[in-house]
Amino acid sequence: MTLSEALTPPASGAPPAVRHIDSSDLDWALAEGWKDFRARRGDILVLALLYPVIGFVAAAMTIDDRLLPLFFPLVAGVSILGPAAAAGFYEIARRREAGLDSGWMHFLDPFTGRTRASLLTLTAGLAILFIGWLGAASLIAAATIGFGPTSGVVGGADFIRHVLQTPQGWTLIVLGNLVGLAFACATLALGLTSFPMVVDGAADPWTAVTTSLRAVRENPLVTAAWGLRVAGLLVLGCLPAFMGLAIVLPVLGYATWHLYTRLVRR
Repeated sequence: MTLSEALTPPASGAPPAVRHIDSSDLDWALAEGWKDFRARRGDILVLALLYPVIGFVAAAMTIDDRLLPLFFPLVAGVSILGPAAAAGFYEIARRREAGLDSGWMHFLDPFTGRTRASLLTLTAGLAILFIGWLGAASLIAAATIGFGPTSGVVGGADFIRHVLQTPQGWTLIVLGNLVGLAFACATLALGLTSFPMVVDGAADPWTAVTTSLRAVRENPLVTAAWGLRVAGLLVLGCLPAFMGLAIVLPVLGYATWHLYTRLVRR
């Protein structure tokens, strides 16, 4: 893609044009995301927000071990809400790209300024997906190994043993991952460019979502490659003790903004 193509606007009144990209654009977006991270960081902010949430979830699991079957779905499902949580990073990247002040006081601008209503609408959609994922995970756990006195699976150690050492547990793992993959693909398709577009002030929620779906349709293999990169980085970020996410999440947030600028003609 040439620079002139990147700067050519769509025809007046036409829906945003979607470009064809390749793996080099993914490499570029991640490299730009890393540059943004080095310039504006974000790791302290992520740690300040992430660890209280992890601590709250861990405490809830300790108090009521009946919640244990939802531990992995809760952790894995965080990626569903990722596009909304990264809105502040999109704003910082946008302002830095435009040569504007990109200090951290602007992190919450998307949720307090003119894009607030659109962002809340998109976030509500992701919240519905997240709740749907937790419901599906609960049903799968109940239908396979169950949990509690009536199922014969009581306590954390017993639950882990049944998951790892019984056919029912293996079924839980396979079905859970397949259903989780479906939810992850839906999140990727809906949120690939929609949240950055709204932060950019370039579209209403409906136009942003349909543009994201068109971008995926026009670039299916590249989108899949991006999804695999994101998944791999998130897994690496969970080690050790989720500390790596303090780097991975801001970098992915910044990189997603830059990927949007390559995918959608602004």
